[in-house]
Amino acid sequence: MLGVLPEPARTAVLVAAFTGLRRSEIRGLRWEDLAGDELRISRSAWGTWVSDEGETKTDSSAAPVPVVPFLRKALERHRKTQHNKSGFIFEGRTGRPLVLANLLRRDIRPALDKAKVQWHGWHAFRRGVGSILYALGTPDKVIQNVLRHANVATTQTYYIKTASPASVKAMRKLEKAFAKSATGR
Repeated sequence: MLGVLPEPARTAVLVAAFTGLRRSEIRGLRWEDLAGDELRISRSAWGTWVSDEGETKTDSSAAPVPVVPFLRKALERHRKTQHNKSGFIFEGRTGRPLVLANLLRRDIRPALDKAKVQWHGWHAFRRGVGSILYALGTPDKVIQNVLRHANVATTQTYYIKTASPASVKAMRKLEKAFAKSATGR
C-alpha cells in the first residue's frame, strides 16, 4: 500500500497505521502537536468544523500517543513539502484541515485500485493497531492506553481481533475435508 500511494496520502496512512488515531483526530493534528516522540491529541476536525483545544471524542481521548522513529521521519519529510509549516499537518489549499474523504477519492482509491490493493477504511488501521499490539503480547491495558479508550472492555471487544490457534487448526481441517470430498477421495 505504502509503495503506491502519493503524498500526502502515504503519510496520512502511516499516521493512521502507526498511531491508531481516529480519522477526525488525524485531520485535527497541528504541527505543534508533534512533540519529541509523541503526538499530543487535543482536537478533532469533522467536516469543515475544527473543535477547540480539549474537544476530542471523549476526555480520555485527549492524551499523547507515542510516535515511532519511522513515523517521525515520515512526518518530518512531509513537513518539508508544506507551505505553512505551523498549521495543520494535513492541510488543504484553504488552510483548513484536509478532507480525508476527498484524499481517499482523489488519490488513495485510484492508486490502490490500480495496484489491486484493497482498502478497508480509515478505522481498520485503528483496529489493526489494537490487534497487532495484542498479537505481539502487549497487555490489554496498554493497548487501551494507546487507543485512548475510557474502558478496557471497549478495547477488548471491538479493537482486538484474533484468530485463535484452535480456530486456525479447525479451519485447516475443514479445508482438507473439503478438498478430500471435492476429489472424491
